Amino acid sequence: MNRIGFVFSSFLVVLALASSMLFVVDQRQFGVVYALGQIKEVITAPGLNFKLPPPFQNVTYIDKRLLTLDSSDTEPMLTAEKQRVVVDWYVRWRISEPTEYIRNVGNNEAAGATRLNSVVRDALQEEVNKRTVKDLLSLKREALMADVKREVLAKVRGVTPWGVDVVDVRITRVDYVEAITESVYQRMAAERKRVANELRSTGGAEGEKIRADADRQREVTVANAYRDAQKIKGEGDAEAARIYADAFGRDPQFAQFYRSLDAYKASLGKKSDVMVVDPASSEFFRVFRGTTAPPPGKK
Repeated sequence: MNRIGFVFSSFLVVLALASSMLFVVDQRQFGVVYALGQIKEVITAPGLNFKLPPPFQNVTYIDKRLLTLDSSDTEPMLTAEKQRVVVDWYVRWRISEPTEYIRNVGNNEAAGATRLNSVVRDALQEEVNKRTVKDLLSLKREALMADVKREVLAKVRGVTPWGVDVVDVRITRVDYVEAITESVYQRMAAERKRVANELRSTGGAEGEKIRADADRQREVTVANAYRDAQKIKGEGDAEAARIYADAFGRDPQFAQFYRSLDAYKASLGKKSDVMVVDPASSEFFRVFRGTTAPPPGKK
């Protein structure tokens, strides 16, 4: 029983010792083996590896992938015309030489990101100071980013190399500080309001002009229509008079009789009409007396 326990305990010890001596390096990482605090080996290929058990040797891992550093500083920068602008940017970088990185920067990615943020910030401030806001918003921004990348690479590859590679530096946003932005928005709103009022005034004047022209055309059209109507009416009356004259000229006595009937109808058309005359001597009632010729002494 003691023998079995001894064998089992020995197996556990060997297993623990083997697990402390074997380690796996992922394809996304560098494996850094330390021997008594000094870098002994950097493993770049993925797979199973062997080392001495602690405390003789230890292993740490550093990311070998392409990393992204986003700007976190909202402090404004001054342009060439002394305008305060806020610039957002990001950097794509990776650790290329783990040994140099650990010796000169730190043993994790955060240390490199912190130092790189300061370097990019200084380089960007220096380049922004040389350019105007118009340059920052135009195609010249590409030249700005290229200059910043060149300065950052010169810094990280200087006398004490960082062991990192800066792949790209990009500016994502350039904007005025909040106070200036609010002033710009108010000025833009005032300008748009002025243009809107100008358009309304111009539209009102054009509307009045169109209405006046329409009224004038209406008056001219009505006057022309009235003139043509009166002309047609006069021609009709003349034609009617001609027809009446031609018809009555054929029988003057009948014409006189017809006109007398029209006169009676017009004078006595209502029951309430009252006329006080002498039918025997009145010329008006000559037709009633059966005579159509005028009485003696009358023409």
